Parts: sequence; C-alpha cells; structure tokens
Amino acid sequence: MRVILLMTAIFFHLTSFGNASSIDYGNIESIDLKLKDHEIAVSFLGLGDGEATLIQGSNGENILVNIGGKETSEELQNMLKTYGVKEITTLVITDRQNLFLDEITHIISKYKVRQVITTPEIAMEITNKDAAFIGVVVIPWKEGTIQTLLPDLSAEVLFAGNGEDEGLDFSLQFFKHRLFLMTSSSDHAEENLLKKNLDEVTIFKVPKWAKEDSLSEQLIQYVNPQISILFESEQHQPDPDIIYDLQDNWSEVFFTKKHGTITIKFTENNYEVFTFPVEKEDYS
Repeated sequence: MRVILLMTAIFFHLTSFGNASSIDYGNIESIDLKLKDHEIAVSFLGLGDGEATLIQGSNGENILVNIGGKETSEELQNMLKTYGVKEITTLVITDRQNLFLDEITHIISKYKVRQVITTPEIAMEITNKDAAFIGVVVIPWKEGTIQTLLPDLSAEVLFAGNGEDEGLDFSLQFFKHRLFLMTSSSDHAEENLLKKNLDEVTIFKVPKWAKEDSLSEQLIQYVNPQISILFESEQHQPDPDIIYDLQDNWSEVFFTKKHGTITIKFTENNYEVFTFPVEKEDYS
C-alpha cells in the first residue's frame, strides 16, 4: 500500500504565493494528514463532475459540503476512503442543484451522518417527505446564522437564498484564516454579499464552476482572495473573463480539472497547499 504522510510541502504564509506541492494521486491508497491540535485540513475533491469539499479536524470529525455530481457517487466514496473517512459528522447541502436524494441517503447510511445542514426551504422539504432523514438532525441555516463546526472552526452564513441560482453562501473562520464558500450567482445574492464583511479571504470557492455571468468583476475585487478554487462541471465551462479577473487580482487559481484534488492544511498562523493530480484532459 502506498501511504502518503503530509508532513512537508511548500509553505504558504498568509500573504505569500507560489506553486503548490504536487503528488501523483492515481497511485495513492491512503493519505495521512497528520493533523495535530489546532489544525484542520480542507480538501476540494477532484471529482469528474460537481462539487464536494471535505473538512477534517484534529478531533477525527469530518464535514462534507455537497457530494459531487449525480453520477460520481463511487468516485466520491473512493476519495473518502483515501482520506481515511469512515464516518461523517456533518453533511452540508448548499442548494437544490446539489440535492441528489438517493445519493445523499446512501451517504447518510454508509457514513453514519449525524446532522445535515441546508437552506430552510430544503430542510423543511426533506424532514417532511423523506424517511431517510429520520434520526438525523436537520439544521436550517439562514442568513446571519453562526455555528461552531469543529474546535476553532466556526461558520457564518452570509446569504441564504431560495431563488434561481441561489443557495448557501457562508464563510469559515479558523484562527486568522477565512474561507468563503460561495454557491449563489444571482444579482440579488451579489447585492447582498457586497454589503457583507468579506475582508481577508484566504480561500475562495468560486460559485457555479465559474460559468459565464456567475461572478462579477466587482465582487471578485471585493473578496480579493489569496487562492481561488474552481470545481469541474460536465455541463459548463469556466468563463475566461472570470479567470482573468481572479488572476488580475493576484489570486492563485486552482482547477480541479487541471490540478485534481486540492488539499489545504491549516495551522494557527500558516497554511500548506497540496495537489493530487488525476489523469484527465489538459485544461486550456
């Protein structure tokens, strides 16, 4: 078995940029993140389609944000196995486009999910209609909600919409590091987010695979992230203008289509970036 111990990598300070460490993901059977107290790891999983983000704490708890595309269930489970995930404490479903009930039901059963977090509208729908959620705590997140997810890690909901191209937009705070996981791409959502405090964003998960008109130059400048993450979609290609605007704001841009899985390991003061490429078509 090939086991990777993530103990060394190019070191990223909060105001520094560079190339992340790259490891051949295809032959890895197990990844040991070696998390210590006051450390977490966030992995943007390089699935063939859709979004899935794994958050792991030093206490052994795992949080999964979305589950990838409708046809990537087996791929997701293989990746979770690689990261040593046997149970998932919290599953976050950000919007209806990520609401694949059959796949979610399987994840809840297989990984003994304790709580599901989603929008108020989806929370009401699944608790009233789906027996798979019996025994699972379903928590509705609305705008302004603040919740501790792991030791030293808290979430704040900046926007929670139920309209077209809307869902949960929330930030994660881990000591001085701030991650902004954006789902919505409507004009209404942007108007609201431009009124929020989005200072010092370390990591920015770009909404809607950066498809055309999903993100304005104004909001990119407002967020001004150090690192931007773009997931892969079979249906949508990223807008070159959005990529240009991100790079023009000195954001280091990572694509799951090009880089594979992107794991970021955080300590109190610094972070390291690792990439695990998979064999896919070259990204243009």
